[in-house]
Amino acid sequence: MSNHINMPSDEELTALIDGELPSQDAARIEALVNADERVAARLEFLSRSNLPFKEAFTPLLAAAPRASLESMLAAIPTQRESRGSSFASRRGFLGALAASVVVGVIADRAYLGISRSLSKDEGGAEWRAVVAQYISLYTPDTLAGPVPPADVQSIQLAQIDRKLGLALSPRMVALPGVDFKRVLLLEYDERPLAQIAYLDPETGPMALCIIRSDKGEKAPDIEGREGMNVIYWSSRSYAFMLIGHAPADRMQEIVDNLRSKLTA
Repeated sequence: MSNHINMPSDEELTALIDGELPSQDAARIEALVNADERVAARLEFLSRSNLPFKEAFTPLLAAAPRASLESMLAAIPTQRESRGSSFASRRGFLGALAASVVVGVIADRAYLGISRSLSKDEGGAEWRAVVAQYISLYTPDTLAGPVPPADVQSIQLAQIDRKLGLALSPRMVALPGVDFKRVLLLEYDERPLAQIAYLDPETGPMALCIIRSDKGEKAPDIEGREGMNVIYWSSRSYAFMLIGHAPADRMQEIVDNLRSKLTA
């Protein structure tokens, strides 16, 4: 008699395992399971699966916040738990996996928010990181061309005054042995960010970047980012960074000269 029974599709059997079939269809398939060994065997196979999902995700589940997982799992409806522990176990594992993924996304976003806040508290490390990634794309060809005359430099620098309220002249931003190339106005965290690009004949692109800051004065410090040296400091109203491929001691000499003119 069993040879005349139509085998349910895997989709139907999986829906039965997950408790997602309407009661009438579930009763029909359960009757087939009881009447035909092939249907019962296929159901058992699908219920335990031959792929090691649980083993693969055990580290993730172990690392997830247990209290959060339990509260989220409590909100996942488990239908037809009376059909057997294997069904409930599979349903529970998939629910835990889904919850862990959600918790992971929330944790990632929380971490990003926290790291963003910490970065800002630690002297603006985040904006320097963003600028360094941008400048790392520069090559000498990016800044090829003649040095603009002083009057053109003044026109470009006037944009910084309009956006940031910082009046600069070509003399103030001139760097020894490094060619002024252009002013570029960007935006970071809804604040204007000014970049003065230079080309060092020996080491390539260099940039002085300026953004408003209310963190107060800070003496110059140095760090490495994207294979470049970064010297950063701040005044009462602005944060500055000079970034380039030049050696640290030369960068420090340039900054010492630059700061003396900016504060003169």
